[in-house]
Amino acid sequence: MTTSPASFASDELVQRVAANLAAIRRRVTATGRVLESVRIVAVTKTFPASLVRAAAAVGLDTLGENYVDELEEKRRATADLALRWHFLGALQSNKIARIAAASDVVCGVSRLKELEKIVTHHPGMAIYVEVDHTGEPQRNGASPREVEGLVRRARDLELDVRGLMTVAPADPGAARHAFGATAALADDLGLIERSMGMSDDLEVALECGSTEVRLGRALFGPREAP
Repeated sequence: MTTSPASFASDELVQRVAANLAAIRRRVTATGRVLESVRIVAVTKTFPASLVRAAAAVGLDTLGENYVDELEEKRRATADLALRWHFLGALQSNKIARIAAASDVVCGVSRLKELEKIVTHHPGMAIYVEVDHTGEPQRNGASPREVEGLVRRARDLELDVRGLMTVAPADPGAARHAFGATAALADDLGLIERSMGMSDDLEVALECGSTEVRLGRALFGPREAP
């Protein structure tokens, strides 16, 4: 497959991502966690396909996208690479078929009707249920009290429920509470994966038992405007 200039990763770009990844790994080990116990999801929202290739060049094979148009475009542009794609954004009903087709894991499930649509278009889809601990109307995610019912219904539909995902509040104390509560809920439901922690709060998330951190800026630098 011939890559376009926009999807070519220069040596300089690869070296920059490699240096950032080394810094992230130092942050992980400083929490006492073993590197192999933590999956890094490289979040490429608004970044070009060249950075997907740079991430792959330094050994990162799990990528995350928030918008289906970008997901489809980058998946096509890097189809020669062995990558797994996580969809991290809120699910719009009219785009769920496209999201399920382009994703390996759908991570933002928060409503029963989303489960019904996913199973219609992609039986057996791997999913995470997103938990919101803030109660803020603009936030995606189910309230903690709704999560058990969502997981039970997803299992009834024979979807592959891998774990829980959360985006923590900015306040460090509230973040620690949200991460701890999410990990405890995952334990109660017999779920292995806890997708918790981003560039600014990964240490707190790892201390609370995260198995997966979602990193964009820490890996790639300042995010481009949409």
